[in-house]
Amino acid sequence: MNWIAVGSINDIPLRGARCVDTPQGKIAVFRTAQDQVFAIDDHCPHKGGPLSQGIVHGAAVTCPLHNWVISLETGKALGADEGSVRTVPVKVEGERLFIALEALASKAA
Repeated sequence: MNWIAVGSINDIPLRGARCVDTPQGKIAVFRTAQDQVFAIDDHCPHKGGPLSQGIVHGAAVTCPLHNWVISLETGKALGADEGSVRTVPVKVEGERLFIALEALASKAA
């Protein structure tokens, strides 16, 4: 897999997120309170709200527009809501964060 560096884990506070602009759109990179890191598309499947501005709890994020809860692990809406966003492989090496470029290209095609 071809990985691209997107910053440092220290750039993201616990229960926070940062955005990465890619040719296939914005990717939100999240850091949970348990120090896990996930990457998903930065738009809610409901009305396109910026998930990176939502509240991170456990391994999920709540959209700031209409309170949809999205799993950071699967990208699927939780509860009674339906829909999903693309997940992107992410890895941490030391303090550096990387996302997989192939995953972005293959899912955009």
